[in-house]
Amino acid sequence: MRYTREQWSWAFYDWANSAFATTVMAGFFPVFFKQYWADGMAVTDSTFLLGLANSIAAVIVVIAAPFIGLWADRAGMKKRLLTGFAFLGIVTTGGLFLVAQGQWALALFLYIGGVLGFSAGNVSYDALLPKVASRKRLESVSSLGFALGYCGGGLLFALNVAMVLSPGTFGLLAAADAVRWSFLLVALWWLGFSLPLLLWVQDDTVTRSTSGAGAWLSEMRQTWRELRALPMAFTFLISYWLYIDGVDTIVRMAVDYGLSIGLASNDLLTALLITQVVGFPAALVFGWVGTRIGAKRGIWIAILVYMMVVFWASRMQTAAEFYALAVVIGLVQGGIQALSRALFARLTPAAHSGRFFGLYNMMGKFAAVLGPIMVGAVSALSGSPRTGILSVLLLFLLGVILLSRVDVKEGEQQARAFQ
Repeated sequence: MRYTREQWSWAFYDWANSAFATTVMAGFFPVFFKQYWADGMAVTDSTFLLGLANSIAAVIVVIAAPFIGLWADRAGMKKRLLTGFAFLGIVTTGGLFLVAQGQWALALFLYIGGVLGFSAGNVSYDALLPKVASRKRLESVSSLGFALGYCGGGLLFALNVAMVLSPGTFGLLAAADAVRWSFLLVALWWLGFSLPLLLWVQDDTVTRSTSGAGAWLSEMRQTWRELRALPMAFTFLISYWLYIDGVDTIVRMAVDYGLSIGLASNDLLTALLITQVVGFPAALVFGWVGTRIGAKRGIWIAILVYMMVVFWASRMQTAAEFYALAVVIGLVQGGIQALSRALFARLTPAAHSGRFFGLYNMMGKFAAVLGPIMVGAVSALSGSPRTGILSVLLLFLLGVILLSRVDVKEGEQQARAFQ
């Protein structure tokens, strides 16, 4: 399938910023924070501080995302806002290279800035999808972005892991030096591969001027009312919140669950790399599937696979099974994210994509709230993490039930008739 230069340029931003998600958020920062910047601090205290930093960043994004989307629509500034937030993420991530051992407060401050730049930038990035892709190609272009994200993020992460495992090969003295250089490489990677979007994706024209704070709040309330006037989009957004909570819970709890049933940390790191490698071609395949049978059916397939993964995980015994699960998750993780983004774009008017994708990203950040609590509570009550992981099935089941009530054709008609 051929893509235009503008579509490739848009998709390569996923290649650019996914390096932050893999190397910094999922990979090195949590471990390096405990072992280097918070060295000598009680483990419970460092865990609390890291959790607090993640919560602060999440709360800021949840509050800000709808306003970012609204601002992008009102001022015609989707690309310019993306550029600003990307610059914030790039500078703060690169700044981690300069943080000395023991400077945990500065490390957390820069990490929060990186998360904000990454997450807030994605609001404008997602909102640009209807601009770069026709409605017939929403699924394939959205999937191209996620596929390149898995590929780019996975490639740099693999290089960074090699640097940490064998620092001497790269002319470094120790693993700590390799991790610090990895943060700088992420910043340079993010900057370099953002350039195609900055050069070849056109921004919107200014449609309305901005107003005061009171007007912003009034318009935000109006945006929620407008979403309620698009019942198919509204129903899908609630469905998305439920099933993506299940997806994010699996991602966020996988390492903890693997350790709790006796798997080695090296096995878990290898599994993360496997998911990245498999996710690249699988996301492209899901784009083709979504184009052929529709995004809604593609999401159904992915949810069914996730439900089977949960059953399998509750009975898993060996590292080999964990690797197999990593492959299966890689087959559907990028696909369900890509098709969800495309389906929401299909159910909402392109002229107001900023404000609606602000709500979409807000709900995405609310994800992984119910799931971890459910897993933890059920595990504690039952005395078994295997029973706890089964509770995630409820999120997928409720998500499927609501998704079944989404009539895509009717939703597209509602979006076209939106005034």
